[in-house]
Amino acid sequence: MSTAPPTTTQPPAAPARHSLAALGLILLVVFCALGLGRFGYTSILPAMQEALALTNTQTGALQSWNLLGYLLTVAWAGALAARFGPRGVIAVSLLIAAAGMGVTGLVPVFGGACLGRFLAGVGGAGSNVPAMALVSAWFGPRTRGLAAGAAAAGSSLGLMVTGPLVPWIVRHAEPEGWRVSWYVLAAITLAVAVVVGVWLRNRPPASHAPPPGAGSPSSGRQAPATANAPVRWRDVYRSRLLWRLAGVYFGFGFSYIIYSTFFVRYLTAETHFTRTAAGTLWFEVGVVSILSGFLWGAVSDRWGRRAALVWVFALQGASFTLFGLSRGQPGIYLSAALFALTGWSIPALMAAVCGDLFGARMAPAALGLITLVFGFGQALGPYLAGRIADATHSFAPAFLLAGAAAWLVGMGGALTLPKRLAAAHPAAPRPPGAA
Repeated sequence: MSTAPPTTTQPPAAPARHSLAALGLILLVVFCALGLGRFGYTSILPAMQEALALTNTQTGALQSWNLLGYLLTVAWAGALAARFGPRGVIAVSLLIAAAGMGVTGLVPVFGGACLGRFLAGVGGAGSNVPAMALVSAWFGPRTRGLAAGAAAAGSSLGLMVTGPLVPWIVRHAEPEGWRVSWYVLAAITLAVAVVVGVWLRNRPPASHAPPPGAGSPSSGRQAPATANAPVRWRDVYRSRLLWRLAGVYFGFGFSYIIYSTFFVRYLTAETHFTRTAAGTLWFEVGVVSILSGFLWGAVSDRWGRRAALVWVFALQGASFTLFGLSRGQPGIYLSAALFALTGWSIPALMAAVCGDLFGARMAPAALGLITLVFGFGQALGPYLAGRIADATHSFAPAFLLAGAAAWLVGMGGALTLPKRLAAAHPAAPRPPGAA
């Protein structure tokens, strides 16, 4: 009688490849939702303001309309994704975002542009929040921060594309170049919506091995939540820690949006940068900022989410303050470098924290809640910055305000968080004899 041990089936190698493919699609969603729908406005703004004869207050209001749409949608997007699955919500929302970009260029009056920016914000929230939360389904706790950082690089890709592309279109399609720019961004978003609707999946197939970084039962690490995990809405909305995270996220939303919205406008109007030179610098920020999500996601996986948040806010506060105090190139380039090194790390860190606390099933709802508070900061920042610029004839005081918010609200709030963020739901049972 044979005493050989029974043959075991090795987990297939495909899941790692599938996780990377899903991550690539998530990155494309962020690229369209934020990189094009939100930050594309930064590059188009100078030509658009000139063509429509807009005041600084109006240009700030246009971005606030975009962020108001984002704000009003974000909580529902997370809840709908948790209930019906992210893929359908993401695809439909990208279609709405594409329509908003098209309307912004199609209706050459301030009111029409407000409607277009609002729709782009609705579509941006409906696609970005479920997409970032989807990282928790495809990656385990040990690699979740790094993966979320990679997904957040979609915003950097948007800067890299719009920085050189928009000035080129404006230059070759005058006087309608700003409108053509919106049409091109809308077409790209429409194409990505189709790709995502066909190829993106809500979770790895059940027959596959655990997602990368999931650990093993004997490792003492919590297994990721499964599709059949109970829906604990009360754990999300009653979590005091989550509301504290939301306050920190508000500080980021208020401060970074002032910097990113008026970056090119400030350089062309108050320094000696041409539109092409300002667009090139914005492109360079995008190139370097690709590393920000990877860098700080890896830091958070190794040394903790709180430590990463504190350092990021410290550097961003320095960047915004330096930008407001500088007129010469050395200070401007140093400010841009500091922002590029940290740019999109905080959304990635927040997505990772929500996955840590609530698991893959409820991560979209948790991320939606804190992004709702973040959205208040985003909606307030550009409008207030535009008012300040019209009153003082300079955006410099607005950048100083952004720096103060990053330091006091963002870094100060992060310092109050516990050093180790424990899961908000019970850990999965461990097998007998586990160490």
